[in-house]
Amino acid sequence: MGIISMIIVGFIVGLIARAIMPGDQKMGIIMTIILGIIGSVVAGYLGQALNLYQPGEGAGWIGSIIGAIIVLFIYGLIVKKRA
Repeated sequence: MGIISMIIVGFIVGLIARAIMPGDQKMGIIMTIILGIIGSVVAGYLGQALNLYQPGEGAGWIGSIIGAIIVLFIYGLIVKKRA
């Protein structure tokens, strides 16, 4: 059940991050899910580095969305350089 909830949360976080980030991001459902999951992981690591979260504690919804926006920004830079 943990994997399914991680996929659902990743999808929701990815959708919110794509809605907040200006511009047109051309990615499908799978990339949106991956964006949300990686954003949550990034937010967890950044939160632990800044002593906002305890070790082993996951990032919250807002932190995950901010992490996904950061990942989406970096993704946009990489895709723009290739095109």
